[in-house]
Amino acid sequence: MKPVVLLDTGPLVAAINRRDKHHAWARLQLAELSPPLLSCEAVLAEACFLLRAAPGGADAVLELVRRGVIEVSFHAGDHVAPIARLMKKYADMPMSFADACLVRMSEIHADSSTFTIDKDFRQYRRHGRQVIPLLVPTGM
Repeated sequence: MKPVVLLDTGPLVAAINRRDKHHAWARLQLAELSPPLLSCEAVLAEACFLLRAAPGGADAVLELVRRGVIEVSFHAGDHVAPIARLMKKYADMPMSFADACLVRMSEIHADSSTFTIDKDFRQYRRHGRQVIPLLVPTGM
């Protein structure tokens, strides 16, 4: 069975933005991972917003979806109560909506790893206590 990888905003932006300090790492990971990477609309919205000043940035995000590199496989409306619980639990961080969706996705996909550069994922727990397996740059 192919490992499930959940894609967060940071590596997506880094892979597209050549000036991002994690650009080379993110590109290398994308080249080595087997598509599709699972994500959610919240991650795509954050990435498009963060890449708004980069020429072709939002188009590059959507092209990855069109090509099947990213699969939007999560519908937040089906998970409102668990997402709200997560955001309340981690309100002191604060947890973004996209992060809550990814944590919820990691609960659904027990065999998944989360591809991120967000250090908050070291604090988040799925099902209340379980560490979330991460794909992060060395030293994070």
